[in-house]
Amino acid sequence: MVVGDVTTGTEVLVIGAGPGGYVAAIRAAQEGLDTTLVEKDAYGGACLNRGCIPSKALITGSGLAHEAGNAEFMGVHADPAVDMGKMIEWKDGVVDRLTGGVEKLCKANGVNLIEGTASFVGEDTVRVAHGGDGQGSETLSFEHAVVATGSRPIQIPGFEFAEDHVWSSADALDADTVPDRLGIVGGGYIGMELATTYAKLGADVTVVEMLDDILDPYEDDVKRIVRERAAELGVEFNFGEGASEWSEAPDGGYLLHTETEDSEESTYGVDKILVAVGRQPVTDGLDVANAGIETDDRGFIETDDRTRTAVEHIHAVGDVAGDPMLAHAASNEGIVAAEVIAGEPAALDRQAVPAAVFTDPEIGTVGMTEAEAEDAGFDPVVGEMPFNASGRAMTTGHTEGFARIVADEETGFVLGGQIVGPEASELIAEVALAVEMGATLEDVAATVHTHPTLAEAVMEAAENARGQAIHTLNR
Repeated sequence: MVVGDVTTGTEVLVIGAGPGGYVAAIRAAQEGLDTTLVEKDAYGGACLNRGCIPSKALITGSGLAHEAGNAEFMGVHADPAVDMGKMIEWKDGVVDRLTGGVEKLCKANGVNLIEGTASFVGEDTVRVAHGGDGQGSETLSFEHAVVATGSRPIQIPGFEFAEDHVWSSADALDADTVPDRLGIVGGGYIGMELATTYAKLGADVTVVEMLDDILDPYEDDVKRIVRERAAELGVEFNFGEGASEWSEAPDGGYLLHTETEDSEESTYGVDKILVAVGRQPVTDGLDVANAGIETDDRGFIETDDRTRTAVEHIHAVGDVAGDPMLAHAASNEGIVAAEVIAGEPAALDRQAVPAAVFTDPEIGTVGMTEAEAEDAGFDPVVGEMPFNASGRAMTTGHTEGFARIVADEETGFVLGGQIVGPEASELIAEVALAVEMGATLEDVAATVHTHPTLAEAVMEAAENARGQAIHTLNR
């Protein structure tokens, strides 16, 4: 531990050990640079500790329980009981293994680790305050810096997370009991993932969304399938309504009050309220202005295609640098930042970044939709394969959705894809690779796929776009 205030120096300073920061630190160290990583909370950032990993663990656990209790059509009869405390304990074990692994990887690659909160003093200096009484602080000078401080859930007025009954997404992932009635404010990907998870765990879930549908960025036929499946699980939707306030119910629990743009009011009885209206960058306390860096009106740090901020030797990666706010994008940006600092000819030259929503069924998307391709000046051709025609999907009992591929009709180059259905988060990788490599419909269609697999749906979608599908009707 460091007591008092001492000054040390490093070639590369990375602030934040999330999927952008720790990857940047490891790659910088691999490039032979003296690298220091400062983390104030937990290695792995929000993704490993309060987001991606714990949510997928609970999604898996709740899904397993629901599957076991609803497989009579397969001849399986069961009435599973969920020990929520045990499930949380298992989830925490997964998180601990991964975060511990990140720390070990950093040390094994020669990264200097410092626990504390960093704030800029100038464009080449930060002060790191250490937690705990008497721990003091230290000053670090650097030649290059990478800001990777991530994001946090947005709070809305009147719904502060300090209240026991108002949950952030992190609170929902740590709850050791399932509320009888869960109100969710926001129908984006976080709200919908947790809506389906808690519905499968037995909660009565009510979703309140100001827009007229869930999952705003996605195409209508994609989100319709997810919405209808959620409704089958018992999720109630109330669109065009914004949360206005909460109050205590006379008979126990709470009342979630909403209001429309026309001032129509509604009230819903709940036991917990999950606020999932988006995330905001973490820059408060970082004092980036002291380094000559300004943030935009939403608090994000602007960067160029080499991850550099307005101060050339200071980079920003991950959520703090804005869209796409995805862990895998952050890691890619971290690698680019480290290689740019090392003098490599690196830049963000991504043709497409895949995204996934782990609802039931899953959504996986990459590249352009048909409408986006038209707007970009292409003459798109589209192919689809429904999962209800997939032999492998039938054998899993999950036949909702489809695999869709979008290509340029003249050249056949794959421009994007949208998959909604079983394992969509895995299947979209094939389309992402096709886009990145400049593959054509013929390349995808002529690639022999294992049978029976869900991945065959991507091949069939490519064949369908060419008018040569075998296992689905051609358009």
